[in-house]
Amino acid sequence: MYAQVDDPQAYLDKAVALGGKVVMGVTVIPDMVTMALFADPDGDVTGLVKG
Repeated sequence: MYAQVDDPQAYLDKAVALGGKVVMGVTVIPDMVTMALFADPDGDVTGLVKG
C-alpha cells in the first residue's frame, strides 16, 4: 500500500518516531516519482509517494 503525501521525509520521520523502521529512504526517480518505504512495529511495509 502507498500513501500520497506532500513531504515524504517528514512522514518517514514521523513513522520512525512512532516505532517504525526505514525500509527505503526517500528516493527520487527523476521525471517519475519521489518515494520512501517504512515498516511499522509489526513489520508491515507502507510506501509514501509525493503527490
